Amino acid sequence: MTSTDLHQDYARAGFNGRLEPGRRPALVLVDFARAYFDPACGLYTRPEAARAKAASLAEAARSAGAPVVFTRVEYVAGDPARDGGNFYRKLPALAAFDRGNPLGDFTDDLRPHDGDLVITKQYPSAFFGTGLADQLRGLGVDTVLVAGLTTSGCVRATALDALCEGFAPFVIRDAAADRDPAVHEGNLFDLQAKYAEVVETAAMLDYLNSLGR
Repeated sequence: MTSTDLHQDYARAGFNGRLEPGRRPALVLVDFARAYFDPACGLYTRPEAARAKAASLAEAARSAGAPVVFTRVEYVAGDPARDGGNFYRKLPALAAFDRGNPLGDFTDDLRPHDGDLVITKQYPSAFFGTGLADQLRGLGVDTVLVAGLTTSGCVRATALDALCEGFAPFVIRDAAADRDPAVHEGNLFDLQAKYAEVVETAAMLDYLNSLGR
């Protein structure tokens, strides 16, 4: 089946409905950690272009008065609440995020500013076990813009949980990255079909800039 046939097949079956963004978005920047930028690390994904797009989105969100959320990962051995459980055992590369490992730090090109939210997580979703949903609801947020690393992992899980928590999720295609372009695109196709709107940075910059008008 060609790509065109696949899209047509999904559309005929009733997939690919449309979500509209609200007036109270939050930008969630998922796991822009040094580990993904270090060629010597097993998590390396060549995400430099996505980081640059994410930085422009963060600036626009702050200017619009929208919350900016950074997620980070940290594991603490011997602490059942923070050791990552079966996720950590399934994916040994997550040792890059053991407490004290500099690979878990943000990069100088994209890091939280004063007033941004920082969420520490142990599992793929930014929402699972973190209290983020309640924080966003408390701020009146109705729309979650998701960028980050990686598309098939924590970005996908965060978008799905945003939907389940009642937010309209918008995954920003060129501000996310994965180990392989085919994996990136395959997951974006599935997200668009079932769980989220997949959009470009340029469209989200226009949206954020419109909020103050």
